[in-house]
Amino acid sequence: MTTELLIILLIAVVVVAGAGIGLLVSRKNRGLPSPRDLDQITERTIDHPEEPEPGPVDDGLLEDDFVELDEPAAVGTGTPTAEVPVEDPAAPSVEVPEPPRGRMVRLRARLARSQSSLGKGLLSLLGGGKLSEDDWEEIEDTLLAADVGVGPTTELVENLRARLSAEGVSDADRARTILREELIGLVGPSLDRTLHSTGDDGASGVVLVVGVNGTGKTTTVGRLARVLVAEGKSVLLGAADTFRAAAADQLETWGERVGVPTVRGPEGGDPASVGFDAVKRGITEGTDVVLIDTAGRLHTKAGLMDELGKVKRVVEKQAPVTEVLLVIDATTGQNGLTQARVFSEVVDVTGVVLTKLDGTAKGGIVIAVQRELGVPVKFVGLGEGADDLAPFDAEEFVDALLA
Repeated sequence: MTTELLIILLIAVVVVAGAGIGLLVSRKNRGLPSPRDLDQITERTIDHPEEPEPGPVDDGLLEDDFVELDEPAAVGTGTPTAEVPVEDPAAPSVEVPEPPRGRMVRLRARLARSQSSLGKGLLSLLGGGKLSEDDWEEIEDTLLAADVGVGPTTELVENLRARLSAEGVSDADRARTILREELIGLVGPSLDRTLHSTGDDGASGVVLVVGVNGTGKTTTVGRLARVLVAEGKSVLLGAADTFRAAAADQLETWGERVGVPTVRGPEGGDPASVGFDAVKRGITEGTDVVLIDTAGRLHTKAGLMDELGKVKRVVEKQAPVTEVLLVIDATTGQNGLTQARVFSEVVDVTGVVLTKLDGTAKGGIVIAVQRELGVPVKFVGLGEGADDLAPFDAEEFVDALLA
């Protein structure tokens, strides 16, 4: 009995061994994954089983909240034959902004194309010989449609009528010269359009940028930083717009492009605190100019306007505000004048930045807003490029209108 049991066990061992060998042979024929593939499979399915499949991500932010950045260069997939130094991704290349005066030729040409209807309309009427009352009414309508305003329009028409009548002008070239001189006089060539970016005794200058929603304040602050950097000034940005999603990120991106630091606070935090900290740091580091971006607010909201006044008062505990720039969308026309009036009462506006001036034929808003506030237009934005902000020049502007 013992012998029979031993024989049965031996047979079972042989059968099991044969089956194992057969299984190994069959797997060999199918081919096993390479060790590298096995490592990748293990990494993907065991170590990170929670990893989701790639797909679109909805972060709740609007496209306009971001500044478009250059895409990184594609990385090759081949095996390198030599060691290549890797650049630090935390140190982006710094751009060199275009000098402000160098922009004027390009911007003047763009302005001439977009505003030509105003100049052509006036010149066609004035250069056509003796004008009837209907002609003068049409000139008034053209000026009013261009947002020059009732007061400046009346003044300009009266001056033109007097000069053309006295000189008996019927020549188109002479009519153009007279119109140019009168328009330049209305725009105000003697106004001080200097950006006051330096405090007393060479201390840090503080520039506060204000305006309603959608006028392009943050973009204007970024472009203005480029203007100042191109002039050789050191700049610090203060992201006091703490309520709009990604506003601080947008401003910080503008700063990084030209090597300018940004002071920011928590989202939804006190904007006055951010402004205070920015100016304090600017003074400590000896920065030439501190640019403070504020949240957009409707001029009809008294509470928000009071908060803006608070920002200015708190900032001035550190240093006087040397400039308050009001950003106005040129396409808003007469509504922009109402905005300007309210902001000026709250924060004592010292200069105006007109944005989107290339998108409208209503260039007369320059004259109207200056008359309304008694302060000059200091910068104009004429496009979407990073360097499409230029110091305003009365003669350049009028020449572009009449080009």
